[in-house]
Amino acid sequence: MGVVEQIKECGVVAVLRADSPNELMDVSTALREGGVVAIEVTMTVPGALKVIEEASAKMTDTIVGVGSVLDTETARAAILAGAEYVVCPILNVDVIEMVKRYGKAVMPAGFTPTEILTAWQAGADVVKVFPASVGGPSYFKDIKGPLPQVELMPTGGVDINTTPEFIKNGACAVGAGSAMVDKQAVADKNWAKLTETARAFVDAVAKARS
Repeated sequence: MGVVEQIKECGVVAVLRADSPNELMDVSTALREGGVVAIEVTMTVPGALKVIEEASAKMTDTIVGVGSVLDTETARAAILAGAEYVVCPILNVDVIEMVKRYGKAVMPAGFTPTEILTAWQAGADVVKVFPASVGGPSYFKDIKGPLPQVELMPTGGVDINTTPEFIKNGACAVGAGSAMVDKQAVADKNWAKLTETARAFVDAVAKARS
């Protein structure tokens, strides 16, 4: 099963911002135990490329991707470091082409129908709708009406309450950051709480689909 298929099957991508590689590994392990198969290491993490390299080498049962990618240079560097998929907060067609050239999955962002379709036609595997908090789940229903073929993933404003609604309204998966990775739990090294939250997200997706 390919990377995109695995992400869609699980239905959840954890967006991670950590202070150190070790912390990120602990967080990722806790999330994996809760059933989350994909993590997105944002380029805003200090030493992000090193983190991606370490995580992808050590965590063979987790799909490690990179987020907050704005340009082709960053995309290429992250892929060479081991990223299996690339996520962008904006639409940059050159980035899509670069990632596809390396045979990896790409999830650029779009918000308007024009941006979303442009990203899809340029080769996006999934279009990240960002910030999803602006339109909410009902916006997905509106977009999927004329564009049923486009795979959409909300990021921004995704929590345990909105997740089922996004899925029911057509999202193929959700991207969750602080709502899944509680800062206090990380500070307290309360990995059990992170596992519990991850499991709740995965269960919410499965329930919404059934």
